[in-house]
Amino acid sequence: MAAAIIKGAGLEAYYRDREAFPPRPEGMTGDWDALPVAAGPDGLCEIRLQVDGLRCASCVWVTENVLQRTEGVTEATLSYATGRAFVRWNPESVSLGEVAGRISTLGYRPRILGEEGEPDRGLLVRLGVSAFAAMNIMMLSAALYTGWLDGMDPRYITLFQWISLALAAPVALWCAEPFFAGAISGLRHKVLHMDLPIALGVAVLFGHAVVVTVAGGDTYLDSMGMLVTLLLAGRMLESRGRRRASEAATALAAASPATARRRVGDGVEVVPSDDLEVGDILDIAAGEEVAADGVVDGGQGDLRMALISGESEPVDAQPGSRVVAGSVLVDGYLTVRVTAVGRETVLQQMADQLRLSADRGVAPGLADRIAPWFTGVTLLVAALTFTGWYFFAGVEKALLTAVAVLVVACPCALALARPLAAAAGLGAAARRGLLFRSGDGLLEMRTINLVALDKTGTVTAGDLEVVEADDEALRIASGLERFSGHPIARAITRAAVERGIPLPIAEEVREEAGFGIRGSVDGQEWEIRSGGPGRVLVTRGKLPVTGGKVPVTGGRGRSWTILLGDRVRADSRAAVRAMVEAGKEVVLITGDVGEVGLRMAKEAGIEESLAQMDPSEKADWIRSKRDLGDRVLFAGDGMNDGPGLAQADVGIAMGTGAASSILVADGVISVPSLLPIVAGFRAAEAAATSIKKNQVRSIVYNIAAVTFAAAGLVNPLIAAILMPLSSGMVIWGASRVEKAVERVDQLR
Repeated sequence: MAAAIIKGAGLEAYYRDREAFPPRPEGMTGDWDALPVAAGPDGLCEIRLQVDGLRCASCVWVTENVLQRTEGVTEATLSYATGRAFVRWNPESVSLGEVAGRISTLGYRPRILGEEGEPDRGLLVRLGVSAFAAMNIMMLSAALYTGWLDGMDPRYITLFQWISLALAAPVALWCAEPFFAGAISGLRHKVLHMDLPIALGVAVLFGHAVVVTVAGGDTYLDSMGMLVTLLLAGRMLESRGRRRASEAATALAAASPATARRRVGDGVEVVPSDDLEVGDILDIAAGEEVAADGVVDGGQGDLRMALISGESEPVDAQPGSRVVAGSVLVDGYLTVRVTAVGRETVLQQMADQLRLSADRGVAPGLADRIAPWFTGVTLLVAALTFTGWYFFAGVEKALLTAVAVLVVACPCALALARPLAAAAGLGAAARRGLLFRSGDGLLEMRTINLVALDKTGTVTAGDLEVVEADDEALRIASGLERFSGHPIARAITRAAVERGIPLPIAEEVREEAGFGIRGSVDGQEWEIRSGGPGRVLVTRGKLPVTGGKVPVTGGRGRSWTILLGDRVRADSRAAVRAMVEAGKEVVLITGDVGEVGLRMAKEAGIEESLAQMDPSEKADWIRSKRDLGDRVLFAGDGMNDGPGLAQADVGIAMGTGAASSILVADGVISVPSLLPIVAGFRAAEAAATSIKKNQVRSIVYNIAAVTFAAAGLVNPLIAAILMPLSSGMVIWGASRVEKAVERVDQLR
């Protein structure tokens, strides 16, 4: 395409006159230095960057260490989950362009937050090519190994080896390029990257195969192909879900409507929400969303504040009431004076809090921590083996023995111990309704000692239901409410239908926002009004209503009280009991008043409850508990639960909840139950135990196998056979995770 453009512009002389290929760009230092970055009171600057191209936790570890060793950089952290970096530096010692250049020279691409990142499709293509080639090489190798035992015509051996070499060339030279890039970058910055032994193994195996194919002998390209394929597959699995947290914050910010109806003189105009200013007057009709934070100047109606409070029951909005962006006016009309717009709204502040919480770094795993030691020991043993056998048996025996050491000591089994056991735990939990977006989230559950449960939609069903009502009251109320779209109306009508009560036809029905509804049923006038939290009064005639239960007044009419509320899920008590028996402290958190929270906590078997907590207070409480040393799991379902889910060590969202809470959570419950959390605890415990045992087995295997290989008792063929056997041992250990979780099924 570049050549066609140059030719079309009449610049063919470029190819004739040029003396060398143009250099590759090493980062646009000038453009970075042109960015406006303000220094703080301490004279230091800070910035958040998106870093593309991260392939594993080792990449994060190397990048952080390189930045922290850069003169003038005082703080550098990088989140593998989101790919976002936080850097603080002294502008007198180092420039932003130099900081970005350090990241670029490692092979990663820094960019400003807000730019859209593309998924790593190159990694997927490399995996596909490697898998295709590896399977065909394995098929040819099986024929060669059979011929090695029973005899094969030499011309077919030569043919199969050349075909295998042709298939292995793109695997070694292109598919394995990320490992070579990681190894070279590590050496350039004096870091023994985990990619180094992999790159050496691939290089030695492929180089050995080239020499042997030309000179004659046995090749072990099947080991190389499967090694590259398995490691690329592991990196592909690890890369899934990295953008979920940023997507969650974006979804939360997008919950605010794009337009608003603003008053201009005696008229109204539709304007983009971004054009609103403090002091503007907005008209809000029934069914519309509030576009900015403000105070009600006029009108009255019921406002659904579930976005902020998490509670399903609408609240009464009247002059002087505070409203927030993203709230929905269920009925009535409001005139709102804007008090906050853009980044100052509660909704945007929640989104910002999600972004900050999601940028917490991830500690490297065991394989990452021991990689430098493993690499150094492997290289030392291989070098000593080659040297010793060179003097005793010549270069051919020395080379084959050194190759056997490199192959048999491949960290594949050690690297697979964690992802395989985590995958088994993920599968066991998923079959019981708990879906995690990564193995790290599941394994974190093993450390949890405090479980915080949101009330509405988590411990309870989340919808208003009739808790207590007389049949006659339901019959009359359902006649008045049958055509209303109010949540209370739907709950009353649903309860009447479930009891088999015929719904009468009401006449002269009048619904008043913030007041209730009145009309004629059976030729008599009836009213339905609010009687306080969770109460609806059904009254005949003009009885005074002051809240609470209204007594029957002789001769003037009849009245009933219909109690509405949320019901605790059927298995919540069993799930809470199982968590407590496992040594977890369980706390109920709700935005409701204390009386409701205490009642729901008692029904669910929870001893402690925290009431009237808004989203920021939930997140602050979780943060304070973590600061005291607690490991917190928080489960919620509302969009308002996003900050708490992101702030917790493990966040669990209900599958029926808001999209943003699902995106930012570590796991999602796909069934209306809390028992999947219990399954998650047991799956995490079993997976952690399996990981520990598999890592011990892998270390013992490597020590024994390397010893035998260095002694010349294991040739590369046997080493190639032992490598998948060691992985099979790890798979067997991981398969036992399912049995440890089966006991949860008995709680249903």
